[in-house]
Amino acid sequence: MKSFIRVLQQRCPQDTRSSTARPEADKLVCLQGVTMKKTAKSPAEKAVKALLAKYACPVPFHAVRTRFLGNIATPAMSTSPLPIVKGLWGGELPPFDSMDDLNELLEALVQGLWNDLTRHQKRSQPFRLTRLSMDATAAQVARYARVRFEELDGFLEGLFNGEEAIDLPEHAHEAVGRLQELRAMMAGIRELVTREPQPDDRPQLETTFRHLQELTRIMETEIHEAVLSCARVRHQRLDGIPFAKPTLH
Repeated sequence: MKSFIRVLQQRCPQDTRSSTARPEADKLVCLQGVTMKKTAKSPAEKAVKALLAKYACPVPFHAVRTRFLGNIATPAMSTSPLPIVKGLWGGELPPFDSMDDLNELLEALVQGLWNDLTRHQKRSQPFRLTRLSMDATAAQVARYARVRFEELDGFLEGLFNGEEAIDLPEHAHEAVGRLQELRAMMAGIRELVTREPQPDDRPQLETTFRHLQELTRIMETEIHEAVLSCARVRHQRLDGIPFAKPTLH
């Protein structure tokens, strides 16, 4: 049996997790007294972004995606989408003019975005980070590093689910360690470019972007490995397969 390793959440400065897992949710989704009709397909990214902007969500869309994915992957068996949605606004949902407005937001985020992200628990459906402009400028390097930092930070925050340490299967533990290193690297690049801006040197910046593209592929690989490893363990738990005592790390 795979052993577990307790992993600490290293902060930089700064079941299947589908909400339709229960049979009764095939027609309706209930979240703390809020009832929503199930939507047939995920809303467009543009619509989700518009709702996040409408309710002044402080978390950017690219980080919302990864935070959701991390929480879908977390080994904790008692998680649900609603606390993560509330966490986007600091722990409480924003004010709404009507129940229809609340339902619209929850449908978009839970029935739409969250449920769409659950497909990445399959090996054939790897997650892809946000595609960014590769314009060879120092400002774009800083933006690229910032977005990647926020994406990795969001994934780790969702995975740790508010805990300082969690038990992870070995492959997920290794992947998370590498993601924490990459997150720190992105923070360092962003800080360096911001603190010591240099005149645009196009050949050098193009080389930098090639390196960043390669790092992005590594990030996606490690995220996918962490998600798959945790999904396997969760399915085994649901099947009642015993596990070795977790190892404190």
